[in-house]
Amino acid sequence: MVSPSADEGFGKPEGLLRNLQIVLSDPIGQMSPMFDPFLSAIVATFLLAGFIKGVIGLGLPTVSMGVLAVAMPPAQALPIVILPAIITNIWQTFAGGYLRGILRRLWPLMLGTLVGIRLNAGMMTGPYARYGTIVLGLLLVGYAMLGLSQFKMRIAAAHEKWIGAMIGLVTGAISAATGVQVIPSMPFMQAIGMEKDELVQALGVFFTTATLGLAFTLTRSGLFNATTAWQGTIALVAAFVGMFIGQWVRTRLEPESFRRWFLIALIVLGIYLAASTAFIGEGS
Repeated sequence: MVSPSADEGFGKPEGLLRNLQIVLSDPIGQMSPMFDPFLSAIVATFLLAGFIKGVIGLGLPTVSMGVLAVAMPPAQALPIVILPAIITNIWQTFAGGYLRGILRRLWPLMLGTLVGIRLNAGMMTGPYARYGTIVLGLLLVGYAMLGLSQFKMRIAAAHEKWIGAMIGLVTGAISAATGVQVIPSMPFMQAIGMEKDELVQALGVFFTTATLGLAFTLTRSGLFNATTAWQGTIALVAAFVGMFIGQWVRTRLEPESFRRWFLIALIVLGIYLAASTAFIGEGS
């Protein structure tokens, strides 16, 4: 009995090798890299913003918008910020027994803000969108300087409603252009004489309402989609991790000292955003 040759029993060796060869370069090129610099930047940003919120109780949207604006325009950063901002403020909305009184006092402010957002919906993507980063930088500086100055004003109860509506319109316009809602809404809420716990809950109610208004506008304009929702989910997880770390650290440091250095850092960031954007604009 004659044994079959290698060629007869198994085919030609080179044919076998050709069928079994594994080419590594093409599949690797088609696979998503394990390290994504963009997602890593998002995680780092929201770990920082969540940490600051955990230590001093506020600042997540403001910090995250400011840091992300270093690398991208507000129109690209805001859809990522929306989900973490809404979720982290919802618990603040219902954490307290002041909700009914807050709605009764702040409805003109919230309505005015929603109207302001709607009337200025194209500010972030229109021909003047570049100036949104400059305004954002100036807002960060103003917000930080206001916090450092400990400036306080008082608004009489008889004037709360109409002043609140005007403040809301201005806040909405600024928010539509920059994604930041703290100016001038937060000084107004401090000026109408709310108690500390009531003010914390009021900030949650207001920011939740304003952020939902922004989310609606972004969805209609196509900026908020499945991709940004996924990025926002990653940002949300990072924000919660940062918040838990910040709350743990809060018991081991002086919050007021941390708050002061945080506000100084915001001034530096704001000046950088405004100056660099203006300089690039003039050079282009």
